[in-house]
Amino acid sequence: MAEAKSEKSPFIGKQQAPVTLNPSWESKLPPHDSNGKGSTSVLAKLGLPAPKDKFLIVFFIFLLHGVGTLMPWNMFITAKSYFEDFKFGPNNTVATEVSYRTHFMQNMGFASQIPNLVFNWLNIFVNFGGDLTTRIVYSIIFEMVILLVTIILAMLDSSQWPGVFFWTTMVCIVLLNVCNGIYQNTIYGIVASLPIKYTGAVVLGSNISGCFTTAMALICGEIFSSKRTSAIYYFVTAILVLLLCFDTYFALPLNKFFRHYETISRSSEKKSDSKAQLNVPYWQIFKKAAPQLFNIFLTFFVTLSVFPAIQSNVHRSDPNFVVGPDYFTLVTCFATFNVFAMLGSLTTSWVQWPGPRFLWVPVVLRLAFIPLFVMCNYVPPDSVRSLAVFIENDWVYWGIGIAMAYSSGYLSSLGMMYAPQTVHTKYQTTAGMYAAAMLITGIFSGVLFSYLGPFFVV
Repeated sequence: MAEAKSEKSPFIGKQQAPVTLNPSWESKLPPHDSNGKGSTSVLAKLGLPAPKDKFLIVFFIFLLHGVGTLMPWNMFITAKSYFEDFKFGPNNTVATEVSYRTHFMQNMGFASQIPNLVFNWLNIFVNFGGDLTTRIVYSIIFEMVILLVTIILAMLDSSQWPGVFFWTTMVCIVLLNVCNGIYQNTIYGIVASLPIKYTGAVVLGSNISGCFTTAMALICGEIFSSKRTSAIYYFVTAILVLLLCFDTYFALPLNKFFRHYETISRSSEKKSDSKAQLNVPYWQIFKKAAPQLFNIFLTFFVTLSVFPAIQSNVHRSDPNFVVGPDYFTLVTCFATFNVFAMLGSLTTSWVQWPGPRFLWVPVVLRLAFIPLFVMCNYVPPDSVRSLAVFIENDWVYWGIGIAMAYSSGYLSSLGMMYAPQTVHTKYQTTAGMYAAAMLITGIFSGVLFSYLGPFFVV
């Protein structure tokens, strides 16, 4: 009866944790002092089996949330042709003094990454909207509303007011990424209290999101001739994915496996006195997790330094290469990166090597990818390459792209999985949020560095 009553209680309230735990057998566990690794042994002493994630339900829920954290942004990127060629195309809009089309993608990048970066960091120290459940729920709701506004704008004829459309779109992108920054950071904080493979599930989901959008771009391009129709389907799909994320989040408190690990995390917090709870040692947590935070930052910095800015502008050297010129960039750059980054993340479900102590070695070695891609047939738009092409074999270039993508997915997953394990259980949520913030910081820094690409070859 107690369990039934607790499950009927509202999920969104003033509770101090993402879910309400029931006073079941899990609450009778003795105080747990480790970082989450010793739960099985404690249960063994009581003669009770550890709850299992039946049918990997919790794993797939967090994988879906990984897809959801990047789906809205991926759909905006996929709709590039809709914005540049349809809404701001010379034949579809009145002449203006300002060319909104020329630097639209760069403007969209800054409008998205800056608020995402700022609110990822603020979410660690400031309780936006209260507890973790409230942050996630309202972030998803606001994202869906913003996407709905974007769909309405797509249906309207904005040819006579391109300036209004441009700035409205930029405001939508800023607000979308404010919500997404809070959502993404909070998800990594919640999953940090579970076994490390569940953090890997979120990273895997974010890579699957890229594969999904690439496949959808190919399908919509074949089915629809209208760029506007394709864009509407992109944004509708993002709303549907967010709706699934919204619904499945409320299934977590009903799962015995998830409640068990939340109980361990909560019991560890209760051991602290009230002053310790009010004064979270942010700097001490950061210092303990710093090696893995560095690994996360550098992995994403290298990846975003070359992808997509440099890699998408590498041209074929061999006119007889197996991939034709029309699909060369789509296949060797975007599809290759999304597929192999996903496979790299998936591999960490079975293999976790190297360990936390030596993960920095392959992470630092990945810096070699930056000069390697510059040595390929990289030609920036509207430029003439003056540097000699050192790697003229397209198969070698493709192999480098595969290695970069796979290592990005694999090493980033390991870093995100290891980071929360470096601190005590009660601080794992904060460490997970630090990891998410460093992920975005690495992405933002890599994007800025990629602007130097043309200067290396021109």
